[in-house]
Amino acid sequence: MSTSIKRIGTIDGIRGWSLFGILLANLLIFQYGIFGKDEIGYFNLSSTNLGFYYFTKIFIEGAFMPIFTFIFGYSLILMKKSLEGKQLKVKWHLFRRSIILIGLGLLHSIFLWEGDILFVYGIMGICLLPFVMRKPKTILIWVVLLFSLITAVSLVDSGEDFELTSEAKMTSYLNETMTIYSAGTYSEIKDHRLNKDPLELGSAEATLMLLLLPFLLSPMFLFGMYAAKMKWFLNPIKDKRKYLTGLLILIPIGLLLKSTPYLFDEINLEMLGGIVLPIGYICLFAFAYSKLPRTLTFFENVGKLSLTNYIMQTVICTFIFYGYGFGLFARLGVAAGVALGAVIFTCQIVVSTLYLKYFKQGPLEKLMRVGVYLRLRSAK
Repeated sequence: MSTSIKRIGTIDGIRGWSLFGILLANLLIFQYGIFGKDEIGYFNLSSTNLGFYYFTKIFIEGAFMPIFTFIFGYSLILMKKSLEGKQLKVKWHLFRRSIILIGLGLLHSIFLWEGDILFVYGIMGICLLPFVMRKPKTILIWVVLLFSLITAVSLVDSGEDFELTSEAKMTSYLNETMTIYSAGTYSEIKDHRLNKDPLELGSAEATLMLLLLPFLLSPMFLFGMYAAKMKWFLNPIKDKRKYLTGLLILIPIGLLLKSTPYLFDEINLEMLGGIVLPIGYICLFAFAYSKLPRTLTFFENVGKLSLTNYIMQTVICTFIFYGYGFGLFARLGVAAGVALGAVIFTCQIVVSTLYLKYFKQGPLEKLMRVGVYLRLRSAK
């Protein structure tokens, strides 16, 4: 007998909200490049734009991607329950889903933009398969262990500054990027993106970074899986006091930790802040949802079409900033970029809301579903 799992409005809402934060953070990459965003002195920003830059670095960057990661882990458990209800093989279907994400991520990064996350999510989806059937207690133990490991690494290396390239090589790379991204053709930009790299990493260093990546990303994925198994967010009104306590404690602490590299010379706890702040933001949204459920439902519509909206953000922003479009690379400014992000996301809210009045799934969500179930139609 087939059963369906009802969508959780809070989860769709948090997913949609996280896409707004991801867009604002990614606008630094769209405007200044994936390496240029961390070499902001090269671009001689005004004091206003510099203020917005630091605001984005502390409040936004590295805070919303973990939220999306948390929701990804949560959704894995929801999909697992749905598959069980339809008496389908759980791990095989989740594996196919991960393979599709890897494929979409490769296409995204090769043909559109270097800031792709889908490929990594696909890889992590495979790595997380052994945990799907585990008990909540087992997952929680792994969450605590991995969070503790990241905290220890953050504390030990908080004052270290690693040079991955020379200043001359980075400047040369940024000069070329400025010219090509602002005025180059699609082919020239694609070639630069795929073949130019200012970092001086040997094969051993690159391999080590790839091996460490799952350990750095796993905690938030697993935390989301644990939250789903414990049925968090099913009743925000009932748990609003817990969310209020969480946001009041975790957001200030997270912001302080994220600010350490800009406040102190020898202390950098930004990595740790990138764990604490997102959890605080999740509590913030859940609390807001308990107070204003109808007002915040527009985030749900964006979240239901998250894959399509994520790719559309890339298409829109690359056309605005790259030479084959309006060519505004490094010309708009961070402050105007934040305003642009708000306009783009508002448009996505409107379009998503209208689209869902006529269709149940977005085009890429439909493609994903067909690939996972290997049929054009599948039970809801």
